Amino acid sequence: MNTRLADHVREALEQMIVTGDFVDGERLDEIRLAERFNVSRTPLREAFQALAASGLVQLFPRRGAFVRHPGFHEIIEMFEVMAELEAVCGRLAARRVTPKTLERIKVTVIACECAAHAGDSDGYYRENEHFHQLVYAASGNDFLAGEAQRLHKRLQPFRRMQLRVRGRMIQSLTEHREILTALEAGDSTAAEVILREHVAVQGSKFNDLMASYKQSNLRAHSQLASLRG
Repeated sequence: MNTRLADHVREALEQMIVTGDFVDGERLDEIRLAERFNVSRTPLREAFQALAASGLVQLFPRRGAFVRHPGFHEIIEMFEVMAELEAVCGRLAARRVTPKTLERIKVTVIACECAAHAGDSDGYYRENEHFHQLVYAASGNDFLAGEAQRLHKRLQPFRRMQLRVRGRMIQSLTEHREILTALEAGDSTAAEVILREHVAVQGSKFNDLMASYKQSNLRAHSQLASLRG
């Protein structure tokens, strides 16, 4: 039960951080947040640990949890590495995916379609995450899958942020279908190229992410200024 509560609290805090409810360096008040989410401190602290693993929170002994907004350059570097990891996963998965896993990937694509048509970005993201995890596993390389999963977790809030950009969900869904087609055909080159482009932050995606991240930070500082005023 606590784990599910911790996941709920983590997602809520993650969203609050990246959309500017907290400024960089702000201390997270356990008492107030426990009251806000109507939870005990145990799931709250589990959420803090998960956020620390994603780089959005820093934990200091006897001082508490403090918000950390990664620099935009750091985020782009992580996306560059993520794109290459996913590309390798796709190339290997096209050669090694089992019929059972391929069927499970198809199911996630259908679920993504339902969420996209409903305009449910959070629901889409959950299915999108499952889609990518299955591709990692289909690579047949546990070390690679583990590294991809770890970086995926660090980029969760920013990948979720991208999906809120107008038209991005449908574009992402189209790319999922293309990846599925490549996996079904055993086309390792196509799977590699499409997954790299699917994850890479470039062109309009770069501009959209940069604008969203800047807006969230400006919102946080504006809120802080109004409180001080």
